[in-house]
Amino acid sequence: MATSDNKVEIVIHIDDTLGDARRDDLTTALEGRDGIFAAEFCPLRFHLMLVDYDREKFSSQDVLKLVSKENITAQLIGPM
Repeated sequence: MATSDNKVEIVIHIDDTLGDARRDDLTTALEGRDGIFAAEFCPLRFHLMLVDYDREKFSSQDVLKLVSKENITAQLIGPM
């Protein structure tokens, strides 16, 4: 179980233009992973995604790779 000490929130810039269904698919795929607590797109800024994860299970680069595995071009902006 993650504690507040190992919970991290990062921002990922999505380079691709994604429709509603594709954004939903991506958030569902990420949230289905053990160690990822939440994934959501910023309202009205659908190119920015916030991901909360357990840093004992993933690094920020691991999370970025999970996004890339969904055939989406993205860049890590950094922690919140």
